[in-house]
Amino acid sequence: MSARPEVKHFLHEPTSTFSYVVWDPETKQAAVIDSVLDYTENNGLTATDSADEMIAFIREQGLTVQWVLETHAHADHLAAGAYIRDQLGGTTGIGAGIRVVQNHFREVYNLERGFLPDGSQFDHLFEDYETFQVGNIEAKAIPTPGHTSDSLTYVIGDAAFCGDTLFMPDGGTARCDFPGGSASTLYQSIMRLYELPDETRLFVLHDYRPNGREYRNETTIGDERQGNIHVRDGVSEQEFVERREARDRTLDLPRLIIPSVQVNIRAGQLPPAEGNDVSYIKVPLNRPDYFSQSYGGGDA
Repeated sequence: MSARPEVKHFLHEPTSTFSYVVWDPETKQAAVIDSVLDYTENNGLTATDSADEMIAFIREQGLTVQWVLETHAHADHLAAGAYIRDQLGGTTGIGAGIRVVQNHFREVYNLERGFLPDGSQFDHLFEDYETFQVGNIEAKAIPTPGHTSDSLTYVIGDAAFCGDTLFMPDGGTARCDFPGGSASTLYQSIMRLYELPDETRLFVLHDYRPNGREYRNETTIGDERQGNIHVRDGVSEQEFVERREARDRTLDLPRLIIPSVQVNIRAGQLPPAEGNDVSYIKVPLNRPDYFSQSYGGGDA
């Protein structure tokens, strides 16, 4: 088995989001994965309490941040990557597929001319299967699109961070009705993850506590293969696609999708301030089809 990094999770309860600090215990080099910027929707206030908790932990442990990573451009929470990099340094990174997401939402929000859908807002764009290091621990970026076109999984030693691709076995899988999403593609991505060793530790981004159980964030590839309620061993692609698309037709859009996307395609930076020195989130009225394929009369 590959080298074993240390992993510390942080739960953001308002969005049921797990963020991670991952580090090489030998070199103390670390990666921050899927951090959260606090946002209060009824008054437009942002705060850094959640990110500051991670920063305090990193400093207490004497870690050096090497990477500030996103598994994709999230639709349910604002990312704090830019803030963490400003505080601790490190290289921000996301999959190269972010360009497709940026290009779509640049049109949706009619963004300023200066916004370029080229991924340059991030320090590094990971190509499919690109390798990198966290300290002395080998890591790889595995493409896992389907939930979104830019989704990827970071495998760092014996630990995999899959974003929204898989939930805990009793939670199933992510929705596939966002622009660029595809249930068939998600199935193929999950099969790619199932090629990892069964003992690989798998860390999920969200847990919605099925049946009211306690929050959980860690499982294994073997447990997913044996028990995932949507796509365990023996479930065909057709069976999965039918179930996933039927489920997606019943889902509302995430509560924070409009502010989240506008911040997250900018690597966690707020939109540029306007002439009055205030930053604004834009809301396209009466166009739910901009965000979910289910509203457009068809499925992924």
